[in-house]
Amino acid sequence: MSLIHVDYSSLIAKRRERFSELEEAVGDPDLFSDPKRATAMLREHRKLKQTLELWEKIEDAKRHLADNQELAKSEDADFSTMAAEEIPVLETSIAALSEDLQYALLPADPNEDRDALIEIRAGAGGDEASLFAAELMRAYQRYADLRGWKSEHLESSPSEVGGFKEVILKITGDEVFRFLKYESGVHRVQRVPATETQGRVHTSTITVAVLPEAEEVDVELKADDLRIEVCRAGGAGGQHVNRTESAVQIFHLPTGLYVRCEEGRSQIKNKELALQILRSKLYEQKLRDQQDAYSSHRRSLIGSGDRSEKIRTYNFPQSRVTDHRIGLTSHNLAGIMAGDFSEFTTALQKSEMAERLADA
Repeated sequence: MSLIHVDYSSLIAKRRERFSELEEAVGDPDLFSDPKRATAMLREHRKLKQTLELWEKIEDAKRHLADNQELAKSEDADFSTMAAEEIPVLETSIAALSEDLQYALLPADPNEDRDALIEIRAGAGGDEASLFAAELMRAYQRYADLRGWKSEHLESSPSEVGGFKEVILKITGDEVFRFLKYESGVHRVQRVPATETQGRVHTSTITVAVLPEAEEVDVELKADDLRIEVCRAGGAGGQHVNRTESAVQIFHLPTGLYVRCEEGRSQIKNKELALQILRSKLYEQKLRDQQDAYSSHRRSLIGSGDRSEKIRTYNFPQSRVTDHRIGLTSHNLAGIMAGDFSEFTTALQKSEMAERLADA
């Protein structure tokens, strides 16, 4: 990718000023009287520190390069040869660091630091789709483990064959939505089902929606807009679930959205979870409306969360996975199903950043 050559000195100077302000603020013992504000300021402090350290690395590498270019002119053959050999290595390093710096200086997505809800639904393919929904859910749980995040099972609708018709996970940790947002869309699986006697490859689909977790300040839920009902929980869940009216279902009357929760052991817990899911669904809808306000040809589908778009195909007979948005094919299907999405995530992030840089 070609870099946009810009003098970043003035931007770095502003970052230094802001970093000094934050250094003073995070040293204030009263900072944690407002935990939400403290978390935001500590996060900004960490990111600015990383950006300024990156700038110093580039400046050091440039100084080292200038020294080597001078030494390469030396009459001492050994010095000249050693210096000349280091020049292309330093130039490559400076280019890579400069690319990272450009990304770091771009305005951040305000949602990228949020936790996320992952809603996985079986689509075409019946039982086979529900089985793959369960497998992809476990892959996301392993991915969360690898990144040091925490995953929590919020709600599910099991299928008769041991899969899921629908399942919702909550993932909490550092910059969760930034890395998971690329998973929204239609995932297609091609393989021979266990029940297939002729050895024929079947195609099934599941839909994934990654929602940034919404807070009460993002979406106001008015009591008059909600119809909340309690009912008896069904399905697997033990005697406690089956003999008490612990399930909660909430209808959002203005939009027709419906959420049901029965995973928790109490009405209070299920109501809390249902409101959390509803709030995130409404927030996602709000973000989608904002995106639709932009002209379609200026908005990339990468990271837009379009749940109707076919984004990836998992071909088990050929052990390959293809991401259709960037035309990237990986033959590490086993690793991906074990939670290693890094190859796709890194490439998708680079592609999105390249488009944002071009727009900037």
